[in-house]
Amino acid sequence: MTIYEIPMKRKKNLFENLSVTKKIIGINVLLFFVFTLIDSLTPINFIWNYVAVGLENILVFRYWTFLTSMFMHGGIFHLFMNMLSLFFIGTLIEKILGKKRYVWFYILSGIFAGILFVLAGLVDSGAPAVGASGALFGLVGLLMILIPNLKVSMMFIPIPIKMKYAAPGMLILLWIVSIVGKIGIGNFAHLGGFIVGIFYGLYLKNKFPRKIEYIGRQFS
Repeated sequence: MTIYEIPMKRKKNLFENLSVTKKIIGINVLLFFVFTLIDSLTPINFIWNYVAVGLENILVFRYWTFLTSMFMHGGIFHLFMNMLSLFFIGTLIEKILGKKRYVWFYILSGIFAGILFVLAGLVDSGAPAVGASGALFGLVGLLMILIPNLKVSMMFIPIPIKMKYAAPGMLILLWIVSIVGKIGIGNFAHLGGFIVGIFYGLYLKNKFPRKIEYIGRQFS
């Protein structure tokens, strides 16, 4: 064998070395500024008409908003909080599921969250919504099933709480805040993602009982 026949390993660039979670965070940050810039340069309410998901947009066949809405946020604080949550929860879920399975689960959770949000709009039509919260709650629901005894810290609560209590607690708390404070929170989107996470978690527990039991023991 000559030296020219020795297979050479291609060096990975910086983007390829990043985890899927970090890539998703990067895409969210990039598209936030891109969509915001386009919205500021056009007089057509670009974000709410062509990026956000809602009943009105779906009725005019803007189905791509089920996807684009997952990568846009209502402001810097909204973006920061969601990406911070994604970094911690997503990193763990990515290690459990693997890159490909994780990507598809994340996207499908977000899309189903958008679908339930739109269906809820048939009863109570509201403004279109943006944010990764639906997909995030998919991760939360999955984590609740796979690692129910994982202790996590919730905002404003100094004592770590087991995931099986914290997950539904976060969902209920946000719902109460939205009602009492009359704040526009995509509660049905959160619920949609959460449902996907629960069902997928149950599927994995049934298909890989030993692996899931082993993972659960590591955090008990």
